[in-house]
Amino acid sequence: MFLEVEINLKFLLYLTSLIVRMGSGKLPIQFPPVFADRMKATLGNDWNAFVQAHQHAAPVTIRINPAKFSKPDLPPVPWSKLGFYLESRPVFTLDPSFHAGAYYVQEASSLFLEQAILQTVDVSKPLRVLDLCAAPGGKSTHLLSLLSADSLLISNDAIRARAQILWENVQKWGHSNVIVTNSDPSAFKQLTGYFDIIVVDAPCSGEGLFRKDPEAGEHWSEEHVTLCAHRQQRILNDIWPALKENGLLIFSTCTFNPKENEENLNSFSSEHAVEFISLNLNPDWGIESVNLNKVQGYRFYPHQAKGEGFFISVMRKKENTEKIKIKPTGKFNTLPAKIVDRLKPWITTPELFRWIQQEELIIQISETMFTEAEWISKHLFPIGKGTAIAQLKHDKLIPEHAFALSHAIQSTHFHISDLNEAEAIAYLRKDTLLLSEGLKGFGLIRYQNNNLGWVNHLGNRTNNLYPANWRIRMLADH
Repeated sequence: MFLEVEINLKFLLYLTSLIVRMGSGKLPIQFPPVFADRMKATLGNDWNAFVQAHQHAAPVTIRINPAKFSKPDLPPVPWSKLGFYLESRPVFTLDPSFHAGAYYVQEASSLFLEQAILQTVDVSKPLRVLDLCAAPGGKSTHLLSLLSADSLLISNDAIRARAQILWENVQKWGHSNVIVTNSDPSAFKQLTGYFDIIVVDAPCSGEGLFRKDPEAGEHWSEEHVTLCAHRQQRILNDIWPALKENGLLIFSTCTFNPKENEENLNSFSSEHAVEFISLNLNPDWGIESVNLNKVQGYRFYPHQAKGEGFFISVMRKKENTEKIKIKPTGKFNTLPAKIVDRLKPWITTPELFRWIQQEELIIQISETMFTEAEWISKHLFPIGKGTAIAQLKHDKLIPEHAFALSHAIQSTHFHISDLNEAEAIAYLRKDTLLLSEGLKGFGLIRYQNNNLGWVNHLGNRTNNLYPANWRIRMLADH
């Protein structure tokens, strides 16, 4: 799946449509009439500003990976230390730094998750966190940048194809303290009282995406809003038992609709012991505070905040919840000591990890999450966990692509080839490279101090080991 190529093709089609519409004198966005009537009544005098905001392209935002990207000289997203605005939208598919996991393309309003976390919990302590509806990976990779190394993130998506994309993006971010699962929300009921934080970026009607994706408006209906609200209620009730007492539930959507936001949470809180948490806002951010009975939330409008439509609320669980006791299951096959000794020089801090073997694949898992990863792998449906280090074939260690992108790799143990942009794109296209110069063995390909992947030097030629299913197919002159 070549998600970024697909995204850019959709964006080009959108631009074409936008130019045609503007040339004909029509508004770029044609709002559904029922939606427009409701928003006029809600916004009053601000309705025209809301409409005008939709005549302009959505701001383009990236969130950097602090382990791979120094703070850029770009306008910052005011509510995030990691988010920055770009002047225009480049072709991200043709930027090697994107494939190295140096940054993630993410809508600015959703970066407010950073405030919801940093204002409510001590991230220096080990935390158990669930990102329930996580694909394609924006919030999960954001969380990995905020949490301590001895925390555990379970990143889940119920749709298999989306979970695979999620796993790819998580691997690019380079952390080992994460498990990606493909489970229905109801499966987490068995993890009673386990999580310190649960993030639910719930499926919604997408009203906040009308500017970014005009098709969202075409698919909008009141019936769909009602369906989404019911689905959100089911999700909240399914995962509620998995949150520990005094744990945090962070609920968000990309819709303006009260039925899916504050009204939904009001209904949920009437059946559960919930304390809503107020967050500190800078008035310059342009974020609207939302209050309904005891519900406290925050809404982003594109004419007030520099981002798309978004809603978020933070709740603390005030119900007595017995915590599950997780014990070793013996599911994992640990790696023989002689193989571990061969791997240790590859890793910067081997004392922080343990290694398991699944058939020929060697996986590195954080020491602090080993037992929990074992239990979760038995009771849920993991797509991937930790970091795949190498394939063990006939006593030969063949390094895995995910390990090249890991923060734990001891890069200086391997021969490094630094490439320019054109060479790096050729590598990402899986073209043949002429790099061996008499070298033999596995080597790292690097671009602007970030690893892109592996090659195998054979003396007179070089084998490009970039994963075939990850390779880019867009031509550089596009």
